[in-house]
Amino acid sequence: MINFEKRKLPNGLRVILAPFAGTEAATLLALIKTGSRNETKRISGISHFLEHMFFKGTKSRPEAGMVHKELDRIGADHNAFTSKETTGFWVKTAGKDFNVAIDIVSEILTEPLFKEEEMDKEKKVIFQEIDMYEDMPSRKVHDVLERLLYGDNPVGWNIAGGKDTVAKISRNDLLKYEKENYVAGNMLVVAAGNINKNEIFEKIKKEFGGVRRGAAKSFKKFRMVQKEPTVDIVNKKTDQAHLTMAIRGYDMRDDKKYALNLLSVILGGNISSRLFNEIREKMGLAYYVYAWGDQYQDCGYLGIAAGVPNEELQNATGRIVSIIKDIKDNGVSEDELKDAKSYLRGQMSLKFEGSEEIASFVAGQEMFYNRIKQPHDILRKIEKLTAKNLSDVAKEIFTPERINMAAIGNVKNSDKDRDVYKKILKNIKS
Repeated sequence: MINFEKRKLPNGLRVILAPFAGTEAATLLALIKTGSRNETKRISGISHFLEHMFFKGTKSRPEAGMVHKELDRIGADHNAFTSKETTGFWVKTAGKDFNVAIDIVSEILTEPLFKEEEMDKEKKVIFQEIDMYEDMPSRKVHDVLERLLYGDNPVGWNIAGGKDTVAKISRNDLLKYEKENYVAGNMLVVAAGNINKNEIFEKIKKEFGGVRRGAAKSFKKFRMVQKEPTVDIVNKKTDQAHLTMAIRGYDMRDDKKYALNLLSVILGGNISSRLFNEIREKMGLAYYVYAWGDQYQDCGYLGIAAGVPNEELQNATGRIVSIIKDIKDNGVSEDELKDAKSYLRGQMSLKFEGSEEIASFVAGQEMFYNRIKQPHDILRKIEKLTAKNLSDVAKEIFTPERINMAAIGNVKNSDKDRDVYKKILKNIKS
């Protein structure tokens, strides 16, 4: 059980305190409910750019690098991230140095300078980041897949944006976006680990009290009707083809997501899964092959990925579809269900070994559900699921009008070739 307490500052900022014994470390996480799906096309990539710029100088530490130097001095782990729906800033320190973490994170969020000269330099850094991911087809293919799945909608756009849009983002754009989104009602702060609740709360109250008041903004909800399989293939000179599939599933508030996530474990969640055994162990077609469940506020999917020889892309695609179809037609065994539940129990236990994992979990729960479920409450829902529950979900979502495929590799990508893959995907139909 996670021990936590929720409090609120006068400006409306939510604070979650999660002390626990047996650790010398503590983590501070500031989570903001804004990400790439909150953007317009003109400023696509601004959430990620803004995340970078918060570290490029503050009123108290005006030079770029000063923030990192101070955190390095105490041996802290620290970083930031941007997703499609959130942006986060975290620092993990020894408990005795935790006040430094609070000072730094509060300062970068309340006293950023956003110097023009630093913006120009950081744009070049982001261009290199974009180029880096372009040269990583096993990662890039996920962007291709989500663009295919969600279309020309903010939830389908690349989180980093494009070079053309990032290049045109002005300082006024940054200031406006920060003013609209980095407000107390759209943010929460979590302190977890080796902390004294009352002392730390008073410190957070002092340092984050300057966050301006304001409410969360809405986002453009996703709506798309799919009638048949969709396919996108990017031709690139590679030594292997990187294949991904997405089967439209459920959003984060739909309890069917638990059955979908169990299905993803049985399909490809570990090295005992059906995909791993068939595609890697028996056929020797892939070094990596896996499946996962992904949920946003209003949409979600079951994903599959594999790296296969270019000349085996069609063969691998067909075999993966046949494995999916077998689950749809014949369900899962009681042993598979039991092992998948046991796997998730074990993974959840390991997940909460550190202060950073606990901070991330409680922040996500509070941000999107306005309440924090205990891990055992989630496990209780999973434990109640039957093989029939999984079969019902499989029959509902494993259909031609929900399946999508993206690939990057040295393979043909004409309309005729894409039609071949669409035909393979249609074999999911019973």
